[in-house]
Amino acid sequence: MTKRFWIVFGITVILAGLVSAQEAKTILQNAAKAMGDVQSIQFSGTGHNDALGQAFTPGGPWPETNVTSYTKTVDYSSRSSKEELTRVEPPNLRGGGAPFGGAQNQVNLVSGQFAWNQPGNAPQPAVAAAEERQLQIWLTPLGFVKAANENNATAKKGKGGTVISFTAMGKFKVEGTINPQGLVTETKTWMANPVLGDMLVETTYSGYKDFNGVKFPATIVQKQGGQTVMDLAVTSVQANAPLSLTVPDSVKQAKLPAVQVESQKLADGVWWIGGGTHHSVVIEYPAYITVIEGPLSEERSLAVIAEAKKLVPNKPIKYLVNTHQHFDHSGGIRTYVAEGATIITNAINRPYYEQTFKAPRTLAPDRLSQNPKKATFITVKDKYTLADGGREIDIYHVDGDNHNQGILMVYLPKEKVLVEADDFTPAAPNGPSPAPRAVAFTKNLEANIERLKLDVQTIAPLHGFVVPVAELKKVAGA
Repeated sequence: MTKRFWIVFGITVILAGLVSAQEAKTILQNAAKAMGDVQSIQFSGTGHNDALGQAFTPGGPWPETNVTSYTKTVDYSSRSSKEELTRVEPPNLRGGGAPFGGAQNQVNLVSGQFAWNQPGNAPQPAVAAAEERQLQIWLTPLGFVKAANENNATAKKGKGGTVISFTAMGKFKVEGTINPQGLVTETKTWMANPVLGDMLVETTYSGYKDFNGVKFPATIVQKQGGQTVMDLAVTSVQANAPLSLTVPDSVKQAKLPAVQVESQKLADGVWWIGGGTHHSVVIEYPAYITVIEGPLSEERSLAVIAEAKKLVPNKPIKYLVNTHQHFDHSGGIRTYVAEGATIITNAINRPYYEQTFKAPRTLAPDRLSQNPKKATFITVKDKYTLADGGREIDIYHVDGDNHNQGILMVYLPKEKVLVEADDFTPAAPNGPSPAPRAVAFTKNLEANIERLKLDVQTIAPLHGFVVPVAELKKVAGA
């Protein structure tokens, strides 16, 4: 009797799956008919976009720039898209993201597995962006229907309509809701993020209108990590708009650069670790090592850790000083927790890190998720001194900072070196002058140096390169 029950139950489950698959196919066919079964689409509008991971406060909204012009053209058959936008920094913007001042034009492209930017005549390979840009094609309403048809989608009843599920690009779980009118109202997927783990990407589509025979949403809002990254008011749509992209040879040949580290000795037992876009500082104590900053990713942290142990053999890394919670400066701190280090950070960051450390990491497991370990913290409010065996570093909160509310700087009084992130980035020779917002950051940093009466001779920035303090003063006086 029990055996018969399980056989019947199994057959019922299989039949339910077949019914679900057939229902999905029918709903998708109706959706394609309702919205317009086109091969390409171009939509334009205005709105704003927001810098992921660059919140002024931990857990706060991503800083918002105004998008005064936006056009995206998507060709589904060639799996290509071209995104063109102009954005403007609003007055009194607080938070991260590279300050640019005035208006900034962007052209972001993807064709199959290749992605690049076209800020001028010379294409710039964007290897790391290719996968997400390709995925975004299938998150558009019409793209979602086409991808679901190609990937054995299933269906179930949900709030507001039918929830369609499938796997895109062989790895991304995608869900979307199609309402009774056959319109896609929402899509969801998850992407790996060094800070947030399996990060939710949710896009809502509302206010559908008939644009010359094609039904398309008048409002598109995408959130990543629970905060808005794009809010677009669509003003025009063109069906079957032409898009013919030729992938430049330089883009075809480009590969993700290998992680490199280059150490520069600043003083006895103090090294600045460069070699990439984001830097760290290694400090030797009598019985251990302290590292300032764990940026970007686990790959970067592993390379810096290896260099630290090469420079200072047979000593453990006991402390990792984290200047602030922006993703590009905190993406590698979990690796130091796995290493056994204590994280020194602003007190406002601890609850945020404790929360994000709990997030699932199935898409890109890291060392800490594979071998869980409870993180330990030392929190800083105004000042914390780490002194041992004649070595001292003073960790200060930077008051009045508009880049990040909890940002810290590190002063080495004996060496007269200041380690700081984002408030002053030395310009490359013959490079452009810093944007007004960047100058304001530097002025505030100089004011803090003067307030604390720090005798700084050398700036060891976590972007750019090591310079005399005169370079900072030159920018602050601009």
